[in-house]
Amino acid sequence: MAAGVTPRGVALRALRLVSLLVAVAVGALLLVSASPVDPVRAYVGADVAALGPEQRALVEERWGLGEPPLQRFLAWAGNLLRGNLGESQVYGEPVTTVLLDRAAASLSLMAAAWLVSGVLGFGLGLWAGVRRGRVADRVLTWWAYTLASAPTFWVGLLLLYVFSVSLGWTPVCCAAPIGTLPGEAGLLERLHHLVLPALTLSVVGVSPVLLHTRQAAIEAMDSDYVTFARAQGERLPGLVLHRVARNAAAPALVLQLASIGELFGGSLLAEQVFTYPGLGEATTQAALRQDVPLLMGIALATALIVFAGNAAGVLAHRWVDPRTRTAVAA
Repeated sequence: MAAGVTPRGVALRALRLVSLLVAVAVGALLLVSASPVDPVRAYVGADVAALGPEQRALVEERWGLGEPPLQRFLAWAGNLLRGNLGESQVYGEPVTTVLLDRAAASLSLMAAAWLVSGVLGFGLGLWAGVRRGRVADRVLTWWAYTLASAPTFWVGLLLLYVFSVSLGWTPVCCAAPIGTLPGEAGLLERLHHLVLPALTLSVVGVSPVLLHTRQAAIEAMDSDYVTFARAQGERLPGLVLHRVARNAAAPALVLQLASIGELFGGSLLAEQVFTYPGLGEATTQAALRQDVPLLMGIALATALIVFAGNAAGVLAHRWVDPRTRTAVAA
């Protein structure tokens, strides 16, 4: 059986997941119900003034807008148990279809950013830790702390101005050339439009991995086994590759897996900056137009992604650290 994976641990995690989804669903509905935005006005738009009482009643009946929040929640929960997330008011399609279409774009963006930020952060963190106190360490540490406090949308706007507006190297927006559907665009065209949003998320995500890897590398360089290896004549490249990197890889991997939820939140902001057709754009449209079924579906999908990332981080920690392999699953 995998490290830390027991029937009791699986049952506890399943119970936590169910309770998390219930809490997220209730909280999302309460927030939407407390919104001052008129759902009929948000749905109809500028033509709401032309609606008569009968037409307004039809719209409310069509989407259940006139029902009490508790009744709406129970009806939605009953449909959810049957595998039906409802129909999106904005897109006129089943919520499941909208989520799957939009998630494909968001997940490709997140995967590229996750891989680049992990590899770059680990490599730079090793370099900074091994060169502790030198110019390279100071520059990288300052850069990491600066980026750690920088909002994702600010970094995205800065990169957009530099690479798209000033240099003209990357597209200004979208996941495909304007006038072309994403499914009709070629692979190189999609990658070209993916570069800048992924770079934005990567630049922001590098900071925590770099700082944690740097600290782990410093501790490894100060350890007795590295001191003994140096006394035996082992040179720095071998020390870093065979001893320091192996010990620093564990916290970097755990942190990178646990940051999937944060990466997902950052991707929502990056998608707004670059008008990237992922879950971020769908979330904004659903919020502005009070699309309750889509908002509820996105809230559940977000909770699942965050929960999966945190669970993967815990399991990875138990796998890479032998001292925790006998621990009872929490």
